[in-house]
Amino acid sequence: MNKRTLKWFGLLAISTLIIVSGCNTKTRPGIDPPQAKKVTKEFNEHGNVRVDNYYWLNDREDPEVISYLEAENVYTETIMEHTIELQEKLYDEIVGRIKQTDESVPYKLRGYYYYTRYEEGQEYPIYCRKMGSMEASEEIMLNVNEMAEGFDFYQVTGINVSPDNRILAFGEDTVSRRKYTIRYKNLETGEILKHNIPNTTGQGAWANDNRTYFYSIKDESLRPFKIMKHKTDQDYSADSEVFHETDDTFTTFVYNSKSRDYVFVFSKSTLSTECRYLDANKPEGKFKIIQPRERDLEYSVEHFKDHFFVRTNLNAKNFRLMKTPINKTEKKYWSEVIPHRDNVLLESFEIFKNYLVMEERTTGLIQLRVINWKDNKDHYLDFGEPAYLAYLAYNPEFDTDWLRYGYTSLTTPNSTFDYNMESLERKLMKQTEVLGDFNKDNYQSERFFVTARNGAKVPVSMVYKKGMKKDGKNPLLLYAYGSYGYSMDAYFSSPRLSLLDRGFIFALAHVRGGQEMGRQWYEDGKLLKKKNTFTDFIDCAEYLVKEQYTSPDKMFAQGGSAGGLLVGAVYNMRPELFEGVIAQVPFVDVVTTMLDESIPLTTAEYDEWGNPNEKEYYDYMLSYSPYDQVKAKDYTNMLVTTGLHDSQVQYWEPAKWVAKLRELKTDDNLLLLHINMDTGHGGASGRFQRYKETALEYAFMFDLLGIEE
Repeated sequence: MNKRTLKWFGLLAISTLIIVSGCNTKTRPGIDPPQAKKVTKEFNEHGNVRVDNYYWLNDREDPEVISYLEAENVYTETIMEHTIELQEKLYDEIVGRIKQTDESVPYKLRGYYYYTRYEEGQEYPIYCRKMGSMEASEEIMLNVNEMAEGFDFYQVTGINVSPDNRILAFGEDTVSRRKYTIRYKNLETGEILKHNIPNTTGQGAWANDNRTYFYSIKDESLRPFKIMKHKTDQDYSADSEVFHETDDTFTTFVYNSKSRDYVFVFSKSTLSTECRYLDANKPEGKFKIIQPRERDLEYSVEHFKDHFFVRTNLNAKNFRLMKTPINKTEKKYWSEVIPHRDNVLLESFEIFKNYLVMEERTTGLIQLRVINWKDNKDHYLDFGEPAYLAYLAYNPEFDTDWLRYGYTSLTTPNSTFDYNMESLERKLMKQTEVLGDFNKDNYQSERFFVTARNGAKVPVSMVYKKGMKKDGKNPLLLYAYGSYGYSMDAYFSSPRLSLLDRGFIFALAHVRGGQEMGRQWYEDGKLLKKKNTFTDFIDCAEYLVKEQYTSPDKMFAQGGSAGGLLVGAVYNMRPELFEGVIAQVPFVDVVTTMLDESIPLTTAEYDEWGNPNEKEYYDYMLSYSPYDQVKAKDYTNMLVTTGLHDSQVQYWEPAKWVAKLRELKTDDNLLLLHINMDTGHGGASGRFQRYKETALEYAFMFDLLGIEE
């Protein structure tokens, strides 16, 4: 079906399937917004009756549902039709900054240099290697452009070469539901082996016999729940189960130690972890538990010489580093390497033959700390900017003095450095090239703290073009996430230049629910303290207005997934504070989703949101759930995006939310829903196609502000 036919079909759906009424929504001449039919569905929990008139949208196989979604797309396209030229200009502008023929910095592993490159006009990566040196002949392992031909969506993950360098394992997703088929390729002959494995995470771990591969499969809710053992010359029906995670609040996955001496099976819930290990030279052996799971005990493991090194929160809210002999792994044998510190969050670590490198977070910023094993002397790397992101890159070799790390900031494109831990020499290996007239000196970044209503100091990172005046007239986009302890760091974005060059300020609010200010920052933004996330965002927005960075008629809020929940809650609480809201794949039907154990991520997230089967959590979640809290009142302009095949936030959450808002809102502001019918949570799979949605979002804001160029 071509686009024109599709548009006609959508218009037909609006006129025949959807009930159109004289709703109070801003319209363009010639089309009214879709109004979904109402089919009463009652839920009764804890003596409370909830009515969901749009529950029927919860069926992607129903042609009536698809027709409604298509009608919403047509409505959005029609409303935004006058911005098509602007969208195309923005898309060309964004893509025009990307160096199309490009290549990653190679890393060395078992005698080969591995790298990824892109070719002019191609959407997908080409995975390559060279033997011995970068002057050797190139060997193309996978050309994803060729593999993606004929698919609306295509993604490769889990690139993993066998210890003898001969067999490549990789995961393939052609639907965008994150259900990967593992495939194998003989790198010597170029042959794709015939034995594939469906319904996996796409990731796995090799044993050292070069034919045994461990991997995880998913259950009906897409939870990774079993670890299987596969022989590359056998059909997957012969695979044996090595671990079954029976607790549905846990997920499980498998990986190799850096030393490649061990295979680890890791089970994880929000507040508890458990790790098993197997000698990679003995794939027929049995996995042993390092430390049995305990409530509120988290740990991760790496191997070095005759010890396992353990990052753990055992008596350490912000985590500490321990080690334990390989033959005595329970926590009673753990001895301390790096102690707990109240003001420093230990995020990760990297082990080398002569050095230990710690990735630490202090006052919201990442620090890289290098410790010499011989004398325990340490030093920190200096990054010299007020807001930035530094991170440990891939360091597969033990016996080297060179540390590879990444660095970016609000004004500095992503950069890869090699740092000599002995001589302190620092080499810039690559900085992402931004084409056009980009000059980082034209932009200014700031970092400051906003005092929230209950006294918490919330960091805000900000960037704008130099010359900005604090007169309340600047358009501003305020972004946040605030869940799962995931810290939102200040990173560079070349698409964002299209905002900054048109006078926008971009502000990142590091609200509670993330982990920017330590583990307590996370705990103060989840479960029965979740509303701190929303009020922090509102308090930051009010501060930006008070300090005259912007004004409510020029400020926009944006968040995705759990960040979509954030802006959805704020949309109900303080819609007048913003000119518009962009909610990307938003988690907005919190109560219904968390009561449905068949939906991916539900049971595994009781420790994040609470279990609504318990009345205390049910009542609290209901009090902020964006879908349940829609009222008959005025709302501001909003653009909502989702994907039909989303496996993390099902498409029907934003679809139902928009339908209910259309029914109840009393204003004439824009309410637009854009559904990508070919993709899931992460959007389009290609290198460039994703920016079409970015162009739509920018055009939505520019149109409301009267920016036409």
